Amino acid sequence: MTVRIATWNINSVTARLPKLLEWLESAKPDVLCLQELKCTIEAFPAEAIGELGYESAAHGTGRWNGVAVLSRIGLEDVVRDLPGQPGYLAEDAMLPVVEPRAVGATCGPVRVWSVYVPNGREVDHAHYRYKLEWLAALRDAVREDAAGERPFAVLGDYNIAPTDADVFDIAAFEGLTHVTAPERAALTALQEIGLQDVVPRPLKYDHPYTYWDYRQLAFPKNRGMRIDLTYANKPFADAVSDSYVDREARKGKGTSDHAPVVVDLDL
Repeated sequence: MTVRIATWNINSVTARLPKLLEWLESAKPDVLCLQELKCTIEAFPAEAIGELGYESAAHGTGRWNGVAVLSRIGLEDVVRDLPGQPGYLAEDAMLPVVEPRAVGATCGPVRVWSVYVPNGREVDHAHYRYKLEWLAALRDAVREDAAGERPFAVLGDYNIAPTDADVFDIAAFEGLTHVTAPERAALTALQEIGLQDVVPRPLKYDHPYTYWDYRQLAFPKNRGMRIDLTYANKPFADAVSDSYVDREARKGKGTSDHAPVVVDLDL
């Protein structure tokens, strides 16, 4: 059985809906994890997506967060939010808010989580501490699935470049988030519970970047980052027959600033 699984920070599912539908028809993933929906559950375009044969489990409040899992091979055991997921306490807030950053589902023979890890903003910002707390909750939440025999993966926008080679110029990130030792230690903690980084191949150039800023011609200059990741358990990783960054989907006007990452499994 061949299963195609993908992840894509869509950067507003409403604004990118034509691009999303076009990509679903051309790439034909069996499962797609989406991040940064920027819409409520009620406003999620489930009907339009359903016309292409996909069930969907969305989780969003209409702000800059939001995640979803789309599947045409079944959608069961849906869980919204990580067990024990921390909230973010903004400076002007009285109570922390648990943001819609994770949704899990069983899709046919595999189980996946679609995650949108907090950005962190600045190293001395409360959002950075929140990011590290969130990643610790992710590790605890997926520990059992990571050690299980069912193919399992956590896919999404991690907002972390695993190595210096995963950014176009490490010197440009000195003192900034996404490349700090504590953030990368959180990825190591995922590896310690049995997950491994499934590194895709690039369709162009020598490194599989997944994100390019809209500004300063970052995409044509290939000034990118690899921050959209697949962390998989051994049964999932052993079944990988191919993985690539679909850089073509980043081209043109009206696109997301991220490209889809595709993982093919032979189960």
